[in-house]
Amino acid sequence: MKKWKKLLLILVIGLALVLGGGIAYLKTQSYSPTNNALQTAKNAEDSGDWLYFSGKDQTKPMIIFYPGALVEPESYSPWAQTLAKAGYPVYILKMPLDLAVLAPNRGEKVLSEHPKRDYIVGGHSLGGVMASRFAKGHTNHLEGVFFLASYPDTKGTLADKNIPVLSLTAENDRVLNHDAYKKAKQDLPKSTDYQEISGGNHAGFGSYGPQKGDGKSEINDQNQQVAQQLLLWLKEYVNH
Repeated sequence: MKKWKKLLLILVIGLALVLGGGIAYLKTQSYSPTNNALQTAKNAEDSGDWLYFSGKDQTKPMIIFYPGALVEPESYSPWAQTLAKAGYPVYILKMPLDLAVLAPNRGEKVLSEHPKRDYIVGGHSLGGVMASRFAKGHTNHLEGVFFLASYPDTKGTLADKNIPVLSLTAENDRVLNHDAYKKAKQDLPKSTDYQEISGGNHAGFGSYGPQKGDGKSEINDQNQQVAQQLLLWLKEYVNH
């Protein structure tokens, strides 16, 4: 084997090892769903691209959800199932390496299957940033946007959009960058509905256990409060 071929082979092998090691490391940092969330996720249809909780009311918009960084999608099953039982079909998107930033337009696959269906898009933490970018570029049939412990960035600014927006935070959240959150209010409509869950924390917007750097939750089941807040907002601000 020629010298340059040997060098190329070594380079390729080295790159593969680095990538493999990086992926393995990310997997060790991922947040897995609780047993309750796993059991609830069994009630969803798994397409490979998303978990789908069927809603029986065809007059209600579908909900497309972007998970937080390194959080497995099943973790959001408890509140998603509650919304589905209220008639709203919910799609929890699956992301490469559980990072929405690697597939910001994953929601297009859902829209392509339901081109005439109204929809709501939302996300948790980094997923909310990607959801805002998606909303900005996909306004047809968009009925609203919600943020769970999250906010838009300038690429996903919604300040000029005449749509309902919910910003839901938690009192004991120590993961959310509160300075950036306050600054990002300039990228939200003035009509945005701001709500806070008393005693809740960042990880409580899903069901995956404690999160590094987070505050302590003082409530038993934040997921149900998340579902209740979303349903109240949907009924009051979304025209369905």
